[in-house]
Amino acid sequence: MREFLKPVVVVSKCITFEPVRWNGQIIASDFVEKLNPYVNFIPVCPEVEIGLGVPRDPIRIVLVNGEKRLLQPATGLDFTEKMKSFSESFLNSLNAVDGFILKSGSPSSGFKNVKVYPSIERVSSIEKAPGFFGGAVLQKYPNLAIEDERRLLNLRIREHFLTKLFTLASFRQVKKSGKVKNLVKFQSDNKYLFTAYNQTELRILGKLAANQEHKPFDETMMSYETHLYYALARTPSAGANINVMLKIMGYFSHQLSKDEKSFFLNSVDNYRAGRLPLSACLNVLKAWIVRFNQEYLLSQTVLEPYPEQLAELETVFSEVDGKNYWK
Repeated sequence: MREFLKPVVVVSKCITFEPVRWNGQIIASDFVEKLNPYVNFIPVCPEVEIGLGVPRDPIRIVLVNGEKRLLQPATGLDFTEKMKSFSESFLNSLNAVDGFILKSGSPSSGFKNVKVYPSIERVSSIEKAPGFFGGAVLQKYPNLAIEDERRLLNLRIREHFLTKLFTLASFRQVKKSGKVKNLVKFQSDNKYLFTAYNQTELRILGKLAANQEHKPFDETMMSYETHLYYALARTPSAGANINVMLKIMGYFSHQLSKDEKSFFLNSVDNYRAGRLPLSACLNVLKAWIVRFNQEYLLSQTVLEPYPEQLAELETVFSEVDGKNYWK
């Protein structure tokens, strides 16, 4: 069982922490509650931080002379500059951060698909964009694990978020150590994870970790970090995950019975069809790795990219409410 460094995650305070929504409500999230013991959360409500009370008249993003402004229709007040100032100050104050869980649809915290209106009147929205705080997060930390509580209802998005979050936290520890041997081990332990995510970047990362040109550690780490972000930019396809699982199975396939192979391949087919989460197949592989004492494979993070207790959140894959949350 892996030992995990606790990632640092900024979370919208209204998601399970405090009832600071504009209407005085709190947002329930089983995911955030389950994640709480395994990360260091930094809760924040940008709207409260700029002086808005609870409850409060809602604010919205309004297009004014071609510029997006943060306005309060009930009062006509403009909070654009206050929100920009707070966002810059808060994000610059973070010493270490690995990810963000932001409030979906919020004109302040939403990081995508926030409604933009042509005026403060009762009219339909005309486009969608990031909220002001969410947009500042994307600008300053574009490569971190960033999601909202709504999209995290989707299994594949949740798996990718958790994998990226804990991988980046582990890498942050490697950087802090200042030791080449720790980078080499990080690369080795993540070989099959990177194989699933991006094989081109896997090869580049391998060369950087080997450091055959004997570059200074800091220079090597800067290049490695850039390509690590590239590698984790998109979630692997089901086919890529299956390819890695079959590679791992190849280490001991000749020691398995016909029925064991059949059971596993049937589980893989169910994963491909969305009837089983990835963790169900990985748990079978982990049991065989222990049984056949494959020490090299035991250290592979792809088998447990995040604490196994969080895998209990996984359910049969579906697009929640029929929506495509990748958009």
